[in-house]
Amino acid sequence: MYRPKTTLEQWRILQAVVDYGGYAHAATKLNKSQSSLNHAVAKLQHQLGVQLLEVKGRKAYLTEAGEVMLRRSRHLTQNVQDLESLADSINQDWEPEITVAVDLAYNKALLYPVLKAFYPESRGSRIKLVDTVLTGTEEAIKEGWADLVITHALPKGFLGEPIANVNFVAVCAKEHELTQLPDGFDANELLQHLQLVIKDTSANPDEKQGWLKSELRWTVSQFETAVDILLQGLGFCWVPEFIAHSYLEQGSLVRLNIKGSSFRRMTSYLVQPRPDTIGPGSRLLAEMILAQRQID
Repeated sequence: MYRPKTTLEQWRILQAVVDYGGYAHAATKLNKSQSSLNHAVAKLQHQLGVQLLEVKGRKAYLTEAGEVMLRRSRHLTQNVQDLESLADSINQDWEPEITVAVDLAYNKALLYPVLKAFYPESRGSRIKLVDTVLTGTEEAIKEGWADLVITHALPKGFLGEPIANVNFVAVCAKEHELTQLPDGFDANELLQHLQLVIKDTSANPDEKQGWLKSELRWTVSQFETAVDILLQGLGFCWVPEFIAHSYLEQGSLVRLNIKGSSFRRMTSYLVQPRPDTIGPGSRLLAEMILAQRQID
């Protein structure tokens, strides 16, 4: 029978050193001494016969081999975590807390009636709703810290059920100079104007998502804040139509007439990041959300 040369703890320490940018920060996060982390990584490299890290100044950097090994190690530690979660699920009749990560672009007014219907069936489970944005929503899926996730982008290797459509419209205040072009304009015209964007909740945001070509951008954490700034006559923003609707009807906001791009449509998906270990409460809530889906 094969006997591993290395331990899960060694791989977790290596991941921490990389994720926290060095031995000192990793030691603080793990509540261990820096020397013990140095020893663990040195022993890991010796046992493998492969150099994984090289230290430059005060920071440790992955070697090319280290990048490959680290990536594979994350699958290993995640599989162990999933096994332990499965054991907890088997031994647990009903989870005490259900975490639902919801992308800000999803209309939560669609979710509230479901939560109201779920409450009598919840057996005292606490519901934790967490607002996420873009890459932050994907992380909730990949890292598995949420029981259910409502997202508009499915990471590779994960499946989701479509539950709604969201239209994004580009809007500005009625007095903004962009409204003086009633016949429409090319998207390049926006490059010279202030764009309001919603802050990605990921620690490592991917700025390839969304229309982000404008050189001047202000970042806010909520669409409602963006709308408040728009109403001051500042900038433009891509806003979910359900948020912009009442302002468009009042005339305080105006939809930009961009040639070839009047709106963008995205699909909202319900994802169960760990379907094999999902608890009975989370499963019931997922079924109730899917039963009320509103998809064209």
